[in-house]
Parts: sequence; structure tokens; C-alpha cells
Amino acid sequence: MKHSAEVQESRHDGLKWAVVVTLLVLAVVGNTYFADQAIIYRVLGVVVVSIAAAAVALTTTKGRELTELARSAKKEIQRVVWPTRPETIQTTAIVLVAVLVVGLMLWLIDTLLGWAMSGVIG
Repeated sequence: MKHSAEVQESRHDGLKWAVVVTLLVLAVVGNTYFADQAIIYRVLGVVVVSIAAAAVALTTTKGRELTELARSAKKEIQRVVWPTRPETIQTTAIVLVAVLVVGLMLWLIDTLLGWAMSGVIG
């Protein structure tokens, strides 16, 4: 039974996506058509029409999947054990020292090779 409901939603999804595209085209064309109006009104018009397009898009199967993905991501972020401030500072210091040491080693190797090539070439 669930499969037939998904098929019916898919049939309507095409129409919904057509509405979304139409609304977005309307926002672009309307913004161009009303170019002589104040920018605040044009921006508000584009924002309102874009919100309407997003609302329609979220009612599609892909839109519901995106909403579910966002909810799952939020739950995962809440479960993450974030490092404390001292751990962050210590890790940052280690990375900076490692970068400095590697940079100095590469500079030293480059200088020695440059000196050796100058000696060979003359």
C-alpha cells in the first residue's frame, strides 16, 4: 500500500517542480520587469516568491527527504563531543609548531640545494 502512495506522490512531484520553476522564473522576470521600482520592494518580492517556491519544493518527495536529512544531521551534531577550549588551544599549538618545523626544514633543504647548484653551475 505504501508503494502506491509513493507512486502517486511521484506523479504530483513533477507538477510541484514545475510550479517551483515557474515561481523562480516569475521572481527573475518580475525583478527585471520592475527594475524602475525601489530595490527594497524588488528584494522583498523575490524573497517572498522564493519562500513560496521553497515551500512547494519541500512538499515533494525529495523535499521531505531533505527535511529528514536536516533533522538527522541536527541530532548527530547534538551527539558530537566537542573539544574543550584547552584541548583546542593545545591541538592548534601542536599544528602550528609542526607547520613551522616542516617549513624550516623545507627552507633549509631549498637553501642547501640552491647553494649546491650555484657551486655546480658556477
